[in-house]
Amino acid sequence: MSAQAWTYLIVALSFALYLYIAYRSRAGSTKEFYVSGGGVKPIHNGMATAADWMSAASFMGMAGIISFQGRDGGVYLMGWTGGYVLLALLLAPYLRKFGKFTVPDFVGDRYYSQTARIVAVLCAIMVSFTYVAGQMRGVGIVFSRFLEVDINTGVIIGTGIVFVYAVLGGMKGITYTQVAQYCVLIFAYMVPAIFIAIMLTGNPIPQLGLGAATKEGGTYVLDLLDTLSTDLGFHAYTQGVKPVVDVAAITCALMVGTAGLPHVIVRFYTVPNVSGARMSAFWALLFIAILYTTAPAVAAFARTNLLNTVDNATYSEMPAWFTTWEETGLLTFDDKNGDGKIQYYNDKNTDPAFQTEVAAKGWAGNELTIDRDIIVLANPEIAQLPNWVIGLVAAGCLAAALSTAAGLLLVISTAFAHDLVKRCIKPDISEKGELMWARVAAGAAVVVAAYFGINPPGFVAQVVAFAFGLAAASFFPAILMGIFQKKMNREGAISGMIVGIIFTAVYISYFKFIVPEKNNPEHWLFGISPEGIGTIGMLINFAVAQIVARFTPEPPAEVQEEVEHIRVPRQLAR
Repeated sequence: MSAQAWTYLIVALSFALYLYIAYRSRAGSTKEFYVSGGGVKPIHNGMATAADWMSAASFMGMAGIISFQGRDGGVYLMGWTGGYVLLALLLAPYLRKFGKFTVPDFVGDRYYSQTARIVAVLCAIMVSFTYVAGQMRGVGIVFSRFLEVDINTGVIIGTGIVFVYAVLGGMKGITYTQVAQYCVLIFAYMVPAIFIAIMLTGNPIPQLGLGAATKEGGTYVLDLLDTLSTDLGFHAYTQGVKPVVDVAAITCALMVGTAGLPHVIVRFYTVPNVSGARMSAFWALLFIAILYTTAPAVAAFARTNLLNTVDNATYSEMPAWFTTWEETGLLTFDDKNGDGKIQYYNDKNTDPAFQTEVAAKGWAGNELTIDRDIIVLANPEIAQLPNWVIGLVAAGCLAAALSTAAGLLLVISTAFAHDLVKRCIKPDISEKGELMWARVAAGAAVVVAAYFGINPPGFVAQVVAFAFGLAAASFFPAILMGIFQKKMNREGAISGMIVGIIFTAVYISYFKFIVPEKNNPEHWLFGISPEGIGTIGMLINFAVAQIVARFTPEPPAEVQEEVEHIRVPRQLAR
């Protein structure tokens, strides 16, 4: 069968499975809608958490960025992996012990303030919408290539699927759907990685193949990539060019942003007890590590095969995958010198020796533009793997994108229905009414998510990085101080959250939308990019909160006692 036929078949079967699971496990109460009834087994919750965590940014965006940026792209790998460890060890058990459904619930009760709850709701919605935009873009890219529709139509199709099982099933439906989605996405990620590792190096383990020699020529993969990259005027693949301060800021923002993401934190309420939360964290980290340790190998293999395929080849010689990706607009060829050959090189490299070589070859500017988000999807085609593998990768990417999108939409709906309507506007609302508002909010959120998917502010991993920065600047300090600083009061927490998220959002908007031409190290504050500015926002949040707390009343005694109880059992605290 053709690649498109295999894609239709595998995607249809996987979607049918997701919808069946969502229907069979649909929520019948608010507790099932919000936290799946609190009875999910740790290993199942670990798989669901991994699927929730490994979004389109992990599946296709991270390897794409590493493939293009080389060592610099590793900040995403370090930040997201370290962030989950931070969340699992530092926050998750304590939040689970507090016993609230959502992050705004924790913030509102810990800081004894409806204002704090409303601020947290607004922060959760802002973070979640930014994050979900990246997922919807990923869905659109998959459908645009494999179902031969434009990206906008692809986003609408994916949005409809998410609407059905997120709105119908709530957390209960999403949890068991995500268990299936994890199985699909990890199988889809590992199969082509193993295939290509064997083809390139003869080693079936991708992680080891990355450090092995190629079967043809005996050159080590990373040495070959360095040579291919420098010959085309790019910096060596294993050489970083990002400023150290920006690398540190991005890594920190991603780490602490992870610990503040509401759709991940709520996962630890779906297990029966605190020990279950700890075991869920263990299983999730194990399942996440399978993909994350493979991503650098996938990135390196894809770049090697891509450069070997297109470097100075003629357009007429290009395989079928090149033309099909051209039709999506995510890969473009502009024959600037009219010689029919594809010149792919760094035309911004002003080194005299390189420019002399460019002139000698008759090159007239880079002729190939590649959207980095297609690297993982195109990888099996570039390596000429069987058509069923191509369809499997498409299904895996959809599983990754849709699983996270569903979790984010649930956060938005619960933030609105539970934290705003139930806790602030209409406390006497019935459970049935609250469930109705949660589903209405999820439906409205789906529509907004579709818009952001059609008009995203950047590449998938970049957009997700912005969400992490916003979470780092708003939630992380409030949660951390709420657990470990019993004298942090509502005035300090509220002030810190507001100032932190406003500063970060304004900085990102300024460089990404208002004056994108200035988005370079010369104009960045302290040399920190919009992807890493959440670190500064977090520090501002901490500073403002501490200053305000020193000049305002302490929290009530019962709140301070509750904070002690979160960290230490009552009998030991006494």
